[in-house]
Amino acid sequence: MILTHILGFPRIGPRRELKFALEKYWRGEIGADELEAVGRQLRAQHWALQKEAGLAFLTVGDFAYYDHVANHLQWLGCEPARFGFRGDEPELDRYFIMARGLARDGEDPQAGRPALEMTKWFDTNYHYLVPEFLPETEFALRSERLFREIEEARALGHPIKVVLLGPLTFLWLGKEKAPGFSRLELLERLLPVYEALLARLRDEGVAWVQLDEPILGLDLSPEWRVAFAPAYRRLGAAGIPILLATYFSPLMENLELACELPVAGLHIDAVRAREEALPAAERLPSERVLSLGIVDGRNVWRTDLEAALALLRPVLARRKELWLAPSASLLHVPYSLEKETQLDPELRSWLAFAQEKLGELKTLQQALLGDPAAEPALAEARRALASRQTSPRVHNPAVAERLKNLPPDADRRRSPFQVRRALQRARFDLPLLPTTTIGSFPQTPGIRAPRAAYKRGKLSWEEYEAAMKREIAHAIAVQEELGLDVLVHGEAERNDMVEYFAEQLEGFCFTENGWVQSYGSRCVKPPIVYGDVARPRPMTVSWATYAQSLTQKPVKGMLTGPVTLLQWSFVRDDQPRFLTAYQIALAIRDEVQDLERAGIGIIQIDEPALREGLPLRRAQQEEYLEWATRAFRLAASGVADETQIHTHMCYSEFNDILPQIAAMDADVITIEASRSDMELLAGFGKFRYPNEIGPGVYDVHSPRVPSVEEIVRLIQKALAVIPAENLWVNPDCGLKTRGWPETQAALRNMVEAAHQARSLLPSA
Repeated sequence: MILTHILGFPRIGPRRELKFALEKYWRGEIGADELEAVGRQLRAQHWALQKEAGLAFLTVGDFAYYDHVANHLQWLGCEPARFGFRGDEPELDRYFIMARGLARDGEDPQAGRPALEMTKWFDTNYHYLVPEFLPETEFALRSERLFREIEEARALGHPIKVVLLGPLTFLWLGKEKAPGFSRLELLERLLPVYEALLARLRDEGVAWVQLDEPILGLDLSPEWRVAFAPAYRRLGAAGIPILLATYFSPLMENLELACELPVAGLHIDAVRAREEALPAAERLPSERVLSLGIVDGRNVWRTDLEAALALLRPVLARRKELWLAPSASLLHVPYSLEKETQLDPELRSWLAFAQEKLGELKTLQQALLGDPAAEPALAEARRALASRQTSPRVHNPAVAERLKNLPPDADRRRSPFQVRRALQRARFDLPLLPTTTIGSFPQTPGIRAPRAAYKRGKLSWEEYEAAMKREIAHAIAVQEELGLDVLVHGEAERNDMVEYFAEQLEGFCFTENGWVQSYGSRCVKPPIVYGDVARPRPMTVSWATYAQSLTQKPVKGMLTGPVTLLQWSFVRDDQPRFLTAYQIALAIRDEVQDLERAGIGIIQIDEPALREGLPLRRAQQEEYLEWATRAFRLAASGVADETQIHTHMCYSEFNDILPQIAAMDADVITIEASRSDMELLAGFGKFRYPNEIGPGVYDVHSPRVPSVEEIVRLIQKALAVIPAENLWVNPDCGLKTRGWPETQAALRNMVEAAHQARSLLPSA
């Protein structure tokens, strides 16, 4: 028996319907009933596609209005006590308060409840909301939402598979919010709730439950590994078939453990752990189902179906039953190629988005069953693969030659940091605790409308340029009035920090509707790297120099770094990733040098994705960090000592790679730190991070405006671990998604807080 299924489907809809409904709801333009109606429509649409593709199950539980981890906080009844929920508030209201924070009614509007911390979902660009655990955390079944969605799916008359986070992964994803205990201690309290949930799903007639335990692909400590067997003995006795799902990484030493757990089936990622498909087929007891993630759920390239069949046939010879699936949830790829009418036909033929990947599963199923109906699709796949392998647009000999002839010191600054710092301080004469922002300012209708009009050909370049210069002048004037020390031009001309650059680089192509959820309503449209990368002309110099002409204060040149351009694109899979990273690094290096020649003295090269790209297994991490940090240095090191290089990183755990962050040798690093209440900064202090650092002092992803006192407190926490001469003051991240009134209010408070903090310094 050969069945097909998926681990999850994109939530946002083919035209980002969920994004727009959420933002209308948050603005008060629609009510909860209208938002819920959009959710029902999208789920029905997604399930209809799954049924039409011949999947064995409709997958329920993968939909979320903001984040699937946040869903579980309500499904498992463990909303953090610090939010002060009474329990009688509307469930959706509590959900969005956890996600976005809120000022309490009747109190100072600048006080309130900060949102849950947000961090990267394993090594993806998706952000999840971090559960918070205390020794007294309790769990209970308190939400009916999942069961309502099951009722909706049941109307389509198809078997249902419910997807949930497994209990070990759910606990692992969270953080202890009190000293002296391990969140793993809560497992005994959590398991009865999972047992009750599974029993109810069984009674509801659910055919299978998929329990996601991706932490089995990590280097787990002994206590976490040992916890799996007893936990799953209890869950396996619930009377409903459980598919244990792993993804993103090989299981390695955990393969035997996963095969021995008392569950009805096991899913492994046969894209990232191709070598484990056959061992899993041999070790997994014959009565259990093996599910192979044979279609890449993380990238957009069409599957090499012949190679997939070559892997699957020996496995099928050893199994009574085989399930075929994407390697991971399709959350990480765009919805469909159907709307990509402007994409070059040759390039389009190389791609498969979520809907097309459903078709690939069907073709593989047919081919394994000997169905002649598979042959046209197999022939089309062969033609596309041959086209991609032989297309002259993929390779640029000049790029390869430049990489080959790089001098050995191309990735090194001329002088050590202490020498550079003295020269930079003499040049810029900044105060202690200098204030700045991360780069972007609000993207208002006044920005988006001219951009859209220019894109449609309704506005000339001269008219568009004039509109953007007005926005830049406004951003500079606001920053001057607020009293910021180092300014930015605001990035009015940029649609996205990755797409903007990729549009100007050779080797990238773009989609019209290839949107992917990053978090909540935030969607990104990753470019596609299909060939060798080069920079034909300057990309940012004219905007930066115009902004600098408007002020005597330094204006930062703003660039996206090579690793982030790599990580936040869909990257070619026909050469090692490090080669693509080095190609991008040399393109950014050219831009850095042009900015310096144009008189821009501070240049920020953002690398928020550097930690995200870290392999999940320690054995592969050193190699990655070596080439990733070298790529940054290649981009940054072609300038004089007096030029100050900044970088920015956000929403990741950095403490385990601090030596490598130091090895990037940026003069100043800015990081997200406010949601963790400066917890992230402790590692930098303990490590004695040698260069300058700007920990974020307020959360830009929440609409609340922090008070001066709140920011002063965070600055003082930072000063407890970072010397004042090394400390900058800035928000967590860019301000693109905020409105001007809240942005100005928050920055005014930040500048005032910096002044107060300076006055408290011993040297003041």
